Amino acid sequence: GWIQSISLLSGVNFVACQLFALLMAVWFRIYLHPSKTSPFIRHVVATLLGFYLALFCFGWYSLHFLVQSGLSYSVMVFAGLEHMHKYCFIVTLSYLILCQITRVYVFDYGMYSADFTGPMMVITQKITSLAFEIHDGLTKRDAQLTPTQKYLAIRRMPSLLEYLSYNCNFMGILAGPTCSYNDYKAFIEGTGYQPRHQENANGKENGKYKQSEPSPKNDVISKLCTCAVSLAIYLSLCKLLPVEHAIDDDFVSSTPFHLQVIYLYLAMLALRPKYYFVWTLADAINNAAGFGFNGYNKDGSPRWDLISNLRILDIEFATSFKSFLDNWNIQTALWLKRVCYERCAINPTAATFLLSAMWHGVYPGYYLTFLTGIAMTMAARAVRHNIRPYFLVSDSYKNVYDVVTWASTQIAISYTVAPFVLLAVGPSLKFYRYVCLTVSLVTSSNEMSGLNTARRHSVVKSARGC
Repeated sequence: GWIQSISLLSGVNFVACQLFALLMAVWFRIYLHPSKTSPFIRHVVATLLGFYLALFCFGWYSLHFLVQSGLSYSVMVFAGLEHMHKYCFIVTLSYLILCQITRVYVFDYGMYSADFTGPMMVITQKITSLAFEIHDGLTKRDAQLTPTQKYLAIRRMPSLLEYLSYNCNFMGILAGPTCSYNDYKAFIEGTGYQPRHQENANGKENGKYKQSEPSPKNDVISKLCTCAVSLAIYLSLCKLLPVEHAIDDDFVSSTPFHLQVIYLYLAMLALRPKYYFVWTLADAINNAAGFGFNGYNKDGSPRWDLISNLRILDIEFATSFKSFLDNWNIQTALWLKRVCYERCAINPTAATFLLSAMWHGVYPGYYLTFLTGIAMTMAARAVRHNIRPYFLVSDSYKNVYDVVTWASTQIAISYTVAPFVLLAVGPSLKFYRYVCLTVSLVTSSNEMSGLNTARRHSVVKSARGC
């Protein structure tokens, strides 16, 4: 949600800082290569550059990054290992929420100024992940851990420098993505190309067998091209298809329902390139520094998607709610899975959506979106379990199923995410009322094969009166 906070001026600062970080990443990989300098120097330079970028973008608000990190590190050091991860989770998330409340309700509710809580959201992910991984590594036997938890487990408390470098390095301070401490440490020490366990977004394991140091140049160039296309599309469409237009009284009263649905889908489609730009650029910066190697494809080409945050084609052509979520904000989904879903004993799905809403911010629209997401997830599971088998009898049936579920998924995502974009309670509830009343009028009687103008005006009046 924090990417919405980039206004014109802060957006220019953000892009300028990220381009500077890209140049520094290339320099870092070439001149501070692990074969040429020590991990200590690499940690120091990565941390100082991160602080510089944070100070340039957010001024003295960036001190919150140090305060949050310092408080959490104190908990890690002084609290008992048995409950350290829980205390650290509470302290870190509470400080983030406090800052979000202050920024939204004290300073600029609904105003998209430079959001210093954006980097804090990524730092929160890193700190809480680190706390759980330390707890797993220092208090549990290997037999008690899953293969992924065993790989991520940390067997030694990080030093303060290692901790700050992990949280505030220049490659990820502004837009992430989050990553595991062990992967970051391997990158700093130059051991990131050795065979190791890793888990992809679908929870399946793969191995690394080939040891070498491939160049990230081709992937970085490809991702920068994706960034350019995404930014151009977003700047071209964002003003033409505002989501707020979907709840405009005149639009609702004069537009057939199916065209309203199509408009909502197109408006959400026009918003996504902004996220594609930010996350792909962040991925390219990490890759340019030499971080993100994830083994080799079957054809022998290197994969640089270890910390990638999205798969654009899999998002746009997703045929299920789960498939869409699995490929959107991947590192956040993995964080939610590892610190909440896999560890929560009671209703992990609801707990995970609730944590996601709390982490995103304090706008009511976030909570409406994630509460709706719970219902959508349950419904999608039921449909897939009960209906999908009937369409697997032939390729033609399967193709029909895929087309229908693609359209249904895009509509469901658009409906679910609308309050996330609208933010406030009033516009969000107005959106829900318009949708519910229009659907009820469309389906209520045989005479309503299509909404005439008078009926559509009644929808608007009813929504206004609720």
